[in-house]
Amino acid sequence: MTTRHAPAAVPDATLRHRRRAVIASTVGTAIEWYDFFLYGTAAALVFPHVFFPGHATYTGVLASFATQFVGFAARPLGAAIFGHIGDRVGRKSTLVTTLLLMGVSTFLIGCLPGYASLGLAAPVLLVLLRIVQGIGVGGEWGGSVLLSMEWGSPRRRGLMASWPQLGVPLGLLASTGMVKLMNSVAGGGFDSWGWRVPFLASAVLIGIGLYVRLRVLESPAFTEVKQERVVVRQPVWSVLRHQPRAVLTSAFVRMSEQAPFYLFITFVLTYGTEKVGLPKGELLNDTLVAAAVGLISVPLFGHLSDRFGRRLVYGIGICCVGLFAFPYFALLDTGSSGLALLAIVLSLVFHDIQYGPQAA
Repeated sequence: MTTRHAPAAVPDATLRHRRRAVIASTVGTAIEWYDFFLYGTAAALVFPHVFFPGHATYTGVLASFATQFVGFAARPLGAAIFGHIGDRVGRKSTLVTTLLLMGVSTFLIGCLPGYASLGLAAPVLLVLLRIVQGIGVGGEWGGSVLLSMEWGSPRRRGLMASWPQLGVPLGLLASTGMVKLMNSVAGGGFDSWGWRVPFLASAVLIGIGLYVRLRVLESPAFTEVKQERVVVRQPVWSVLRHQPRAVLTSAFVRMSEQAPFYLFITFVLTYGTEKVGLPKGELLNDTLVAAAVGLISVPLFGHLSDRFGRRLVYGIGICCVGLFAFPYFALLDTGSSGLALLAIVLSLVFHDIQYGPQAA
């Protein structure tokens, strides 16, 4: 961070500009997470057959999920690169760039021929595009949260920071809905061409996102710092040098939320269909319901953190997610549609206890 104090200029910001900043942050993160989650869903349902054929079922699945992991590995790099650019150049230009990175890479994945056409080059190109996705989303999250908070009131920091967090349930809702729609429309052709349509549709979403973000002004906090010429030359290095403990603590706390989350929304598609025998469409419906609930639970827990404190709310979330791990799989293993829905919805609500206040 390059700001030295609470942004005094924020109370004077017009309501119109503040609203634009919050909307731009939320819409942009929703589009970015749509792209990121879409890959996870395809990695569970389609990529083993398209990019890793000829392998045993579980070997192909593992190879597919390995490409997904590459995206996670690239996220810290994206955060460092665009954190530096955001502190030096500005939030707006940074967020426009990350949006383009995610959109273009997602669109190209939809155009990428499979192993049958390109051979080994197909999974290699898939990995490279996934790296670009990871870099983009790594830079997106921090910038969006900062833009929203710097335009908001310090007294409502948890609620203001939770609006960009809504990008997760919105992106999950949109990506899962698109996959389910194309699964119904394409039928048996889903594995050959139907899965590509949601990726190609990213081009339209990026156009919407750019329109919204290009109309946003830089935050008063960043403008003030830039005018006073107190911008740090190497902001990332400065943070690592002066606050290494805080950085490591934040990373591990973030892992406690992220690792279970992708088990709940991505691995469940493979586990539920291959091991338990639940229908693919049913699991996608369950994810849609859970994502819709998240539209309420994310800002709710962000607001509660303003009242009761971040540590208390976040700590409760860690306990709930940890304790629910075993009941989660037990509910899925029953093979009951109702209990599977309950497991997926509860898992994401418990996750949101952490995710809502996390940015603040």
